[in-house]
Amino acid sequence: MFATSIPGPGEISLAHNGVLFLDELPEFKRSALEVLRQPLEDGKVTISRSAGKITLPCSVMLVAAMNPCPCGYTGDSSRECRCSVPQIQRYRSKISGPLLDRIDLHIEAPSLRIEELRNSEPGESSAVMRARCEAARSVQNERFQATELASDRCNARMSHSQIRQHCAINKEQGDLLQQAMEQLSLSARAYDRILKVARTIADLAGAEHIQTAHLLEAIQYRSLDRNLFY
Repeated sequence: MFATSIPGPGEISLAHNGVLFLDELPEFKRSALEVLRQPLEDGKVTISRSAGKITLPCSVMLVAAMNPCPCGYTGDSSRECRCSVPQIQRYRSKISGPLLDRIDLHIEAPSLRIEELRNSEPGESSAVMRARCEAARSVQNERFQATELASDRCNARMSHSQIRQHCAINKEQGDLLQQAMEQLSLSARAYDRILKVARTIADLAGAEHIQTAHLLEAIQYRSLDRNLFY
């Protein structure tokens, strides 16, 4: 009996229309991470083997987590980082700029202090958050109702022409975004993603148009660019 290398779905295709969570992102081989770039952009992946070629859908929400350095304590106010500068640079260099460009939100999550853990003041409930998200998705579904695929009826899947149509900003906002782009040396892809995120923030706020506060918040979510991460 002979074994055959028949192409089949991998993790990114198995997560189609769902969430693909990659923990400890820099621990993956850089070559494995780099092949994610085009599938994240196109929502499909093509696998070629000796037995044939197959194209599979892979429209996923990528969520990744990582430490700021190998020991995990860079920037921590309560613990001292034990890593050298070259160690931190090698660790962070495993994540390329083009891959980061394809991630809409960069969120820093500093460690919580004991008094914060003991705080019993209630925050926004999951039920309220879910209602806000469902309302925003309903707006987006109506906005893109002409789109053939239901999975594409969201801001994240907007084409460049749709961004120009639905993410219009005024001159003052345009100047603000241009200044941020120049200071952070952001790419054209990051420019589009900032506008998509700003549009989503506006949807969550129930706003018809992108406001300056929404744009500023979206820019703040490029924290890895701000820190010259790569």
